Amino acid sequence: MSLTVKKIFVIVRKNMKIYYLKAPIIIFGIIFPFFLFLAFSIGRDVSVAYLFPGIISITMFFSSSSIGPAIPPWETNMKTLERILSTPISITSVVFGDIISGFLYGFALTIVPFLLSIFYTALQSYAVVLLAIILGSFCFSSLGTLISTYPTDTPSTSMMISSLVRFPIIFISGVFISVNDLPAAGKYISFISPLTYIVDIIRFSFGQKNFMAIWIDFLVVFLFTILFIISSLLLHKKFLPRRL
Repeated sequence: MSLTVKKIFVIVRKNMKIYYLKAPIIIFGIIFPFFLFLAFSIGRDVSVAYLFPGIISITMFFSSSSIGPAIPPWETNMKTLERILSTPISITSVVFGDIISGFLYGFALTIVPFLLSIFYTALQSYAVVLLAIILGSFCFSSLGTLISTYPTDTPSTSMMISSLVRFPIIFISGVFISVNDLPAAGKYISFISPLTYIVDIIRFSFGQKNFMAIWIDFLVVFLFTILFIISSLLLHKKFLPRRL
């Protein structure tokens, strides 16, 4: 067991050194979501307390899910994937290494707006927000790793697929407009997004109206995470050999 954990963190350390400062990761994980949120918040007559849940949520979502889609196509293109899989390391270890890499990246970046919110707003529960960041970062990192299963050796293709998945999720999850303010059809659609439940938890912690019990939000995000992990493992085991 300890040997497996060691192998996983070898993958994590490799990913941190190589991919955290890659241009597409910085653009799609940090710069783009910042300007996207800025475009939707400027000119709106809303309080700082109302904006922070959106800032935290969008930072968490984009940063955590940006690492996974970049790694397999890059390593396929550079022919390093063959070397990794020729070592005594399982595909399961590689997948979990990628997920943890995305989790750590997303968690580290999301902590920044969270700490800022402590100084500028009156949070009702720091622990709830911190737990939501931990679970949400892991969930969205698992989603990013699931998106990366498409067997391509072109990083731009993988990032494009990632954007096609992530953008609709952003607009149906109550980041910019509260789910309570959406029409009935919009509310039903929002239930299929894991980001909806994270936003709901964070809005509740900032004293804003939520639409579901917090324990249900956490449970649903946990179930989404399990679904994404299992799907990632199954699909990577199926498609990774096609990359060789």
